[in-house]
Amino acid sequence: MLEVVDRFVDFDALGLAALFEEPDRIEGEGEWPERCAADLREAGHLVSWFGSREPHFARRVRALVPEAVVAPSVGSDDQEVWRHLLSTIDAAPDRVLRAPISAGQMLVAEGRLVLQRLGWDGHARLLVVHPGAGSRGKLWATEGFAAVLERLARRQSPLAVVVHRGPADSEAVAALSAALGRPAMVLEEPDLTVLAGVLSLAAAYIGNDSGISHLAAALGVPSIVLFTAERIIWRPWAEHVEPQVVSIPTPREADVQRAVESLQTLLR
Repeated sequence: MLEVVDRFVDFDALGLAALFEEPDRIEGEGEWPERCAADLREAGHLVSWFGSREPHFARRVRALVPEAVVAPSVGSDDQEVWRHLLSTIDAAPDRVLRAPISAGQMLVAEGRLVLQRLGWDGHARLLVVHPGAGSRGKLWATEGFAAVLERLARRQSPLAVVVHRGPADSEAVAALSAALGRPAMVLEEPDLTVLAGVLSLAAAYIGNDSGISHLAAALGVPSIVLFTAERIIWRPWAEHVEPQVVSIPTPREADVQRAVESLQTLLR
């Protein structure tokens, strides 16, 4: 619905596990392509940023698509990951490639309706917060998020705060809600299309290193994305995103203050 891809398929449906198997563990070297999805066999171009360390995988993928690119997902130095990925396909990181995508009027209208049901009046500046992440090693401390939101509430009025809760974020969201000491608008496990509409209405976003943060960045939302020092190379490629290195799990006063000041600038 974002008109970024023509069609997508379930990753598990591609049957890529067969490409990692040792030759003597399958019935015949010539039979493995039939165990993969037709989309893979019929691809004119194929780029894989995983499996590069497995010679069986790389060789078999190139048997399907001779010009296939099989490359590691991360470069050998401290180069930003998005630059590395583009370099593997000889693509220049120009402004066209980094332009935000649009959710479209239909999804924005749906997002507005969802927000109004949560209690948004449609006028207050909207801040979307994502305190969760795919692993604990990416989670900024609840105290950090709570301190940022408390200080913003005193300095920025009116401000509407919506906390996003994905399937793996229940603990982080519950902890933040308890730390705030007051009810928060919580967007509970929305479809990604609905979330795209909601994010498109946000004046600003703050969240951990996660897929949701990358979605916000792709949609052009002015964003603060929190990283550990070793993962800053995974920052979104969008030019309007400010990546910030924070101490995990214990928040530093300097980290809190920097996040508050950055969000104040975005919310003006």
